[in-house]
Amino acid sequence: MPYLGPDMTTRLSAMFYTVEVGDTKFTILKRYQNLKPIGSGAQGIVCAAYDTVTAQNVAIKKLSRPFQNVTHAKRAYREFKLMKLVNHKNIIGLLNAFTPQRSLDEFQDVYLVMELMDANLCQVIQMDLDHERMSYLLYQMLCGIKHLHSAGIIHRDLKPSNIVVKSDCTLKILDFGLARTAGTTFMMTPYVVTRYYRAPEVILGMGYKENVDIWSVGCIMGEMIRGGVLFPGTDHIDQWNKIIEQLGTPAQEFMQRLQPTVRNYVENRPRYMGYPFERLFPDILFPTDSSEHNRLKASQARDLLSRMLVIDPERRISVDDALLHNYINVWYDEGEVNAPAPGPYDHSVDEREHTVDQWKELIYQEVMEYETSHNPSATPQSSVDTVAGSR
Repeated sequence: MPYLGPDMTTRLSAMFYTVEVGDTKFTILKRYQNLKPIGSGAQGIVCAAYDTVTAQNVAIKKLSRPFQNVTHAKRAYREFKLMKLVNHKNIIGLLNAFTPQRSLDEFQDVYLVMELMDANLCQVIQMDLDHERMSYLLYQMLCGIKHLHSAGIIHRDLKPSNIVVKSDCTLKILDFGLARTAGTTFMMTPYVVTRYYRAPEVILGMGYKENVDIWSVGCIMGEMIRGGVLFPGTDHIDQWNKIIEQLGTPAQEFMQRLQPTVRNYVENRPRYMGYPFERLFPDILFPTDSSEHNRLKASQARDLLSRMLVIDPERRISVDDALLHNYINVWYDEGEVNAPAPGPYDHSVDEREHTVDQWKELIYQEVMEYETSHNPSATPQSSVDTVAGSR
């Protein structure tokens, strides 16, 4: 990128300011004020802030050095691409994106500005939810998942920490799960991330289809009812044992579909009968039956749970059928369930192999392109100006 001259450089620096958040430096546009840390994850730090331009509270995620290795870089690229693509009320929206660095050589940080929510689902699970709220949260999860599926994105890693809610009970999915190439194999041991909500077909390294995400919703729903994690395995093997102890060893036809080494292990485990759902989730754990017009009750919730928590995906309920289930369909809205599909996601990204420097350049191009497209009047001459967030 050509040198801009001292005047332009001064102008750009005037648009940004640096603030320490915990032990992290945020160099952000001056329109964002009052930064407060609200969370951190593998990918970076998230702060709440006030956007003085739109007069709304936002969340700003700093992808710190997203190209420290190929895995991080690929994930950052994929997340940014998908956030630009997807537009649904139950999936977190991208409000802005920028970098304070002025050239590819200097490029280090990406800031993503998103809607600010009140809490994640981990906090909500601890509350005593009535049937109305529980069913409405599940309905929204299913709508978000269905929307991702319509773009060919199968999540495979839904968990309470990546689902956020507002006090008015609206819900959004925060991330886009595992890339196609990020398979999990059964013999992978110590846990680096929470895998309690991953479906048996993911744990066992099998093929999967859309209803892989239904298992995760079932685990989350079961946790809302029981107040604790259903299958808290310390590793894949322990996790599998926890699943079959409660749900029973699956039928032989399921075993036939496993890879030989995994099948050998799984078939040599003690056989478990499993427990009926009435015993796993007795009435006492449920909220009282609803007296409102929806008349939701424990027996309906348990029936849905028994169709979601099915080890064999061939027998597990589909997303579409779950949305029609009588515990969920009281909220059914055609515009939410069948919202226009996002533009198709280019899955070749998931299979693409690049060096860290190549990923870095791709991410940089994406940020530049985003800023330019969000200021249509920008000319190539002023595109750097645009990156600085002038609106």
